Amino acid sequence: MKRFRHRKLEQSLDVYKSKFDKQFLYLILGLVVVGLVFVADISAPQALNFFNDRFYFLKQQFAWAAIGLVAMMIVSKIHYSFWAKISIPFFIVSILLLLVVLIPAVSLEALGARRWIVIGPINFQPSEIIKLSLALCLAKIASTKNLLSESNREPLVYFIPLVLACGLIMLQPDLGTTLVVGIIGITQIFASGVSLLYFLISLVVGLISVAILILVSPYRRDRLMTFFEITKDPLGKGYHIRQILLALGSGGLFGLGIGQSRQKYLFLPEASTDSIFAAISEEIGFIGSFVLILIFAIFIFKAFKIASHAPDQFSKILAVGITAWIGGQILLNIAAMTALTPLTGIPLPFFSYGGTSLSMILVSCGILLNISRYAIKKTTAHR
Repeated sequence: MKRFRHRKLEQSLDVYKSKFDKQFLYLILGLVVVGLVFVADISAPQALNFFNDRFYFLKQQFAWAAIGLVAMMIVSKIHYSFWAKISIPFFIVSILLLLVVLIPAVSLEALGARRWIVIGPINFQPSEIIKLSLALCLAKIASTKNLLSESNREPLVYFIPLVLACGLIMLQPDLGTTLVVGIIGITQIFASGVSLLYFLISLVVGLISVAILILVSPYRRDRLMTFFEITKDPLGKGYHIRQILLALGSGGLFGLGIGQSRQKYLFLPEASTDSIFAAISEEIGFIGSFVLILIFAIFIFKAFKIASHAPDQFSKILAVGITAWIGGQILLNIAAMTALTPLTGIPLPFFSYGGTSLSMILVSCGILLNISRYAIKKTTAHR
């Protein structure tokens, strides 16, 4: 019966079922492999210093990558309509996990923030899970006909889950992830066809909220002031961004060579996580960094192409949300590493060390691969 419904859906929308986008798959696999190589390289000094094992971080990242890739291939074979059925329960569970992370007995506090739930030897970040669950929730709302009316309540249906997710993440606190979640939500709301007036109002409210969150926090305010006065207090508040710029400058045009970074030797803070792009740039130089950014741009382009050819509203808005999530993180991370924006503590997808982030991104890529199997025929665009 389910197969019959899927066939009926495909026929009514003039879509065809084929193999998933192999070029996109190879691109994902390439990014994962190169990411593992650089995690092994950049994290070695820190791993040796703290764990007496230069491959400590690589082993963990490799395990998460293996789990993520297996999950990606499984998810790529599950029809995307399955996610519409579980989207709301999944979102509710994710919200509950964000509440649990605020409980000291089961969460881990680091650098003044509670972002990890600890269960025995396993720890994970609920804020990474909420990115996918929010994208699913908003895609489900956008595809539900009775909610897509011209009533004044329509925008609230979108904004309530978005505000709820952002509010709980800020209680951790984590402004960087809040920005990414905001990008996911705003992009999906815009793509859903909500009135431009409501979209602009939400954008203004979001920017004002970010400004308030920065001003009321001394830590965030210091980061903002450091952004405007990079050369001030080079051994204090400006140390992190100064070391990032030293890494970028040391790389020159062609880089120092793979494995030859000097800043990774405990000079560059968060070298294997948030600041990994700076350490990589030191080794591969401007040209290598440009090529890496170009590869990221191709990834984003192909993901948006999958969204543009998606067969229905749910798959289209979901693909847009996933692309905004991964692409937004890439843009925000590289912008911060090149001093175009203040430091926000956002990991670089596929490259930064972090199991929850990598595995959730790969699961989401699996959904994109499945959506790519059900594309609108080219001829329908001319009817």
